[in-house]
Amino acid sequence: MMNVMRNSKHKVRTAAKEASHERIVSAAARAIRRSGYDGTGVADIMKEAGLTHGAFYAHFPSREAMLAEAASRACAEAAAAATDVVASVPADQTLAFMLRAYLSPEHLEQIERGCPLAALGSETPRQTPEVRRVTTRHIKETIDLVARQLPDWGQPGAHERALVTVATMVGALVLARAVDEPALSASLCEAALKHLAPT
Repeated sequence: MMNVMRNSKHKVRTAAKEASHERIVSAAARAIRRSGYDGTGVADIMKEAGLTHGAFYAHFPSREAMLAEAASRACAEAAAAATDVVASVPADQTLAFMLRAYLSPEHLEQIERGCPLAALGSETPRQTPEVRRVTTRHIKETIDLVARQLPDWGQPGAHERALVTVATMVGALVLARAVDEPALSASLCEAALKHLAPT
């Protein structure tokens, strides 16, 4: 009987710790996109997650470890959103839908839930090898996803077109967020969309 009670308490504590860890990573994934790596502090993340600052080290050995996991989560969320778009439309329309969703006014405004490449690309070269590895893997997966939507997928030029497409869409979003003129912001996205996915 005692073993059952001990195991039950252990399972409850483990589940509570996992739920707390999930809240921390989720808050950090939003925060890095909103405030950048350098603007994301442990105290703020723990407060947003509803936990004490002191509880942090029960979950991560360092701030850098948290940032790496947050980067991984942000990339996974972006990949899942792109995959959802691909799964929801006919095969011959997937690239156009992906591009329209990526360069949409909604995505432009959703920095903390949007593409981590556009939000964090300029900071990433100064981050730990773990963060850079996560980012590199996400870039490669995004390029591959775009390449698979091209009509000439598998041909030599498809990979290069996918490289240009990803670079253009991310660059357009970065610039559209950077400017303080809504008309210019919209024009940047529209021009990239017109060039990448002519109708």
